Amino acid sequence: MDRRTRDIAKTYERDGFVAPLDILTASEVQTLRDDFEKAERILRDDPEKLKLLYSYPDRLIPSFDALLRHPKLIEAASTVLGPDLMVWSGALFVKEARSSKIVSWHQDLTYWGLDDAEEVTCWVAISEASEQSGCMKFVPGSHKSRIVPHVDTFSENNLLSRGQEIAVDVNEKDAVAAELRAGQASMHHGHLFHASGPNNTDDRRIGAALRFIKPSMKQQNGVKTLVALVAGRDDFGHFSVASSPQGFLHEEDFVVCQRDADRKKQILFAGVK
Repeated sequence: MDRRTRDIAKTYERDGFVAPLDILTASEVQTLRDDFEKAERILRDDPEKLKLLYSYPDRLIPSFDALLRHPKLIEAASTVLGPDLMVWSGALFVKEARSSKIVSWHQDLTYWGLDDAEEVTCWVAISEASEQSGCMKFVPGSHKSRIVPHVDTFSENNLLSRGQEIAVDVNEKDAVAAELRAGQASMHHGHLFHASGPNNTDDRRIGAALRFIKPSMKQQNGVKTLVALVAGRDDFGHFSVASSPQGFLHEEDFVVCQRDADRKKQILFAGVK
């Protein structure tokens, strides 16, 4: 382990997050944005497929599948989880220009139905993520808490699936803004308190949340959800390992994603009446 990776591991253990990490070149991140926005235009009259695009860009766009396997991301995630890596989800979070959409204070692992906390989220900025555009805010050290109580708000203004929000007071003064240039990333623990505010700029704020896990993890209900094996080996077989996309917005890939979305919906909305 070289000095850079030691520093990442030390900071992550202490604070529960690391930012910024230089990952993509200007050309690489522009290609991702161009591919995503091209896909949006193609699917603009098909809301069901557009929804799958936001949840599964890595399974529908080859350049996003390549992003999961980027050597710099693999290196960063491996400092925390070791050499064997899967990506449980690669969802996009988009705040349009001058949007009031927010993400409330929450912990990622609250509703994912995984049996352990051997997970790290690498959040890659596809466009600039500044305080003005609603970058993520973290409470350093809060990952040392286990899961705390949350409440479901189902607010239309909240980008989270259930509008989930921590049911204990979070002191905003303790929060650190993780500003990122396009192509940079942050990395945070699944128990870390984090949130993000509205986008008050004239550009979209686009981020890809890549959830890396160890292959030893599994869904508590035994369902084999779809994952990508991006480094090392899977000696456990707890998940369905996805193939790379068959093409750009290939019809058969949409079918695979919809099946997985139906499985994950049962997990993410468990307990909702």
